[in-house]
Amino acid sequence: MEPRTRWQRIGWALPWLLFQFFPVADLVTTDRPLAVRAVAGAGLLVFTVVYLDVFRRAFGGGCWGPPALSRLAFVAVLAVALAVWLGPSWAGLMIYVSAASAAALPQRWVWPAVVAAAAVCAAVVAADDMLGDLFILPVMCLLTAFGLRGTRHLVEVNNELAEAREELARNAVAEERLRFARDLHDLLGHSLSLIALKSELAGRLSEVDPARARTEMADVESVARRALAEVRDAVSGYRQVSCAQALAEARSALSGAGIAVRVPTRVPTLPGPVDAALGWVVREATTNVLRHSGARTVTVTLTDDGAEAVLTVADDGRGPTEDSAPGSGLAGLSERVGALGGRLTGGRGRDGGYELRAVLPLVPAAVRESAPQTVSR
Repeated sequence: MEPRTRWQRIGWALPWLLFQFFPVADLVTTDRPLAVRAVAGAGLLVFTVVYLDVFRRAFGGGCWGPPALSRLAFVAVLAVALAVWLGPSWAGLMIYVSAASAAALPQRWVWPAVVAAAAVCAAVVAADDMLGDLFILPVMCLLTAFGLRGTRHLVEVNNELAEAREELARNAVAEERLRFARDLHDLLGHSLSLIALKSELAGRLSEVDPARARTEMADVESVARRALAEVRDAVSGYRQVSCAQALAEARSALSGAGIAVRVPTRVPTLPGPVDAALGWVVREATTNVLRHSGARTVTVTLTDDGAEAVLTVADDGRGPTEDSAPGSGLAGLSERVGALGGRLTGGRGRDGGYELRAVLPLVPAAVRESAPQTVSR
């Protein structure tokens, strides 16, 4: 488990540690034998560690079986023992029992456990005739349970949405593959069937009518060349997509994956190679967002000042890590942009996430270099 993920899971429990101010203050200010303080302090420390572990497991989505139930039972028993032994200042530990029960137990067990924790808290406070002053503690047991059940529900819904978005992204890629396979089948099915039939016919005629056989083989060659040209046109159209077409595909794919997309309302007229290169940038950025980013929003901007076209694709996802290296897709894209005299940069955006930026000149390099020169006679 990554350290960041572990602390995110434990983080749901950290705010409730503020209630430990009261037992800690009682431990420091109340005059007790040193041995009692040591045992109480050790018990409080063990209680806190096991309580955090219960929360980590509850929000980690793992299996909630007998080992985890034994940890929750240990937290409950230790809290009751400390509260009964040391008095009302330690009754607040039952709030932790209520929180852990609400976060970790199945729905049918939550409220019996929470009500029992509130009852123990009220009994400890009432035993010292302080129920009027500390009535808030049993109430907090119930309110904490309500808050944690809502939090747990939000976490579960968020996990389901993340899984659904990943499934939509996989479906979008699969549908694109099926579309291309379908196009190739439509293009080649008729041509290859015709080639097979004419080849078979030419084989049968090769001995009885050589002239007819040669005619059939000429037709086979013609059909094969035509099929090859059609495949090249299909592959060229698939690979050399325009920037406007790539933006439309990106909007469809990202929206289908549950990601909000903002794209330019107008795409300026660009030179063919520049338009194709920017289409590649949009496609590669879209692929990376779907596969790696975990983003919720993607923003695409395209500006044209007459000399350069600048395309930026920014998302609010996880962004690059310190040890992440550019993939082969970005490396090939950088070579494609560099061949046109442009530059491609990628990294963490100004507001987090990942930002891919391509700058391409609208005037060919040879023209720019020759423009300032004067012609001598």
